[in-house]
Amino acid sequence: EPRSVWCCLAWTLVVVTMNSLVFFLNLLLLFVIFTIVLLPTIVVVYFGFQCHSQVLHSAARYCKSILDDNSSSALIILGFVIMSPLIVAAMAIYCSLARRLRLFMCFQPYSRAVYKGVKWRWYEEGGLCGCAKGWNTQVKAWV
Repeated sequence: EPRSVWCCLAWTLVVVTMNSLVFFLNLLLLFVIFTIVLLPTIVVVYFGFQCHSQVLHSAARYCKSILDDNSSSALIILGFVIMSPLIVAAMAIYCSLARRLRLFMCFQPYSRAVYKGVKWRWYEEGGLCGCAKGWNTQVKAWV
């Protein structure tokens, strides 16, 4: 049975809020995983740019005694070379974690706001986002 206009608007706000929270949770998880996995690249490129005389040329002791322009260039190149496999590894970790936590199942359909009696998707699956239900070992995802 369809909801009234004001009730539909109120439920739309609830569904949009919930979906936005799930989206930002996914975004936060993605940001944390990429930051942790790409930390070696970030550090190597940072020190390479910091100590190169044509870029920042820091007056730090390690830039004067250990890193010259050639070694700084090598650090910059190394950082960008190791970035590609680390991005793939970070994306694989994120996809695996999102699949195990069933984060994409938390998004609610718009029909929840339009029609009365439509249950929350996670309610029918055994708990919040289906996490209370046993893991489905038949589902496989290739990254």
